[in-house]
Amino acid sequence: MHPGQKLKAGARVRFEGDAGVLTAEVLERHFQGRRTIHLWSEGGSDATALIDALGHVPLPPYIKRPDTADDRDRYQTVFARIRGSVAAPTAGLHFTTELLEHLQVQGVERAEITLHVGYGTFKPVKVDRVEDHIVDPEPYSIDEATADQIQRARADGRRVIAVGTTTTRALEDAAVRGDGVVRAGSAFAEVFIYPGFGFRAIDGLMTNFHLPKSSLLMLVSAFAGRERVLAAYRAAVEERYRFYSYGDGMLIV
Repeated sequence: MHPGQKLKAGARVRFEGDAGVLTAEVLERHFQGRRTIHLWSEGGSDATALIDALGHVPLPPYIKRPDTADDRDRYQTVFARIRGSVAAPTAGLHFTTELLEHLQVQGVERAEITLHVGYGTFKPVKVDRVEDHIVDPEPYSIDEATADQIQRARADGRRVIAVGTTTTRALEDAAVRGDGVVRAGSAFAEVFIYPGFGFRAIDGLMTNFHLPKSSLLMLVSAFAGRERVLAAYRAAVEERYRFYSYGDGMLIV
């Protein structure tokens, strides 16, 4: 809850609009502004529909305008299916339906997994020892068809390229659980990837530019090498690339 760090258990907040009224009661306080809340709609209407009607899309700070209806489409991947993430997996925002069709024509296979991005993804690293940082678990699901595609690609010596750090974390977590093999199933991604990590699921990564002191930047550094990543970031700053959700991306192979 930002702002709202002073709201204690028992405090209530009302969200009002033409579509109706939502009420939130704080049940428990957690670190870094997080709360467990009870959220309900007045009048018995559907709370999920009211969230969509009253809520706003979080725009990066360099976009100096209010959010619009178009942002609801733009701040979403074309392949999203299941509700559950707290934010869009931003590397996927670069893909359009036309681009995916072009990749298919070029012989690039596409496999999909479900990963619900959690708030902990954005939790800054505030400890002196990297090993002491905890990345919160995130639920993911890999079906049989996707697991089979990944196994065939690796057996054939073809590259598996992950779109996004959250996808990478899910696949590598599955590989850890499967003794090096990505197997079908559902679990919570718990692995924390930082330099020194041995990748066993992916061979390439498409990702956006991330904030300093973030677990996402550590993951990218673990995959590409710290010095290479820092050099790429220096070039990005010099060329005035955009960071955050609507920012530029890079392909690491």
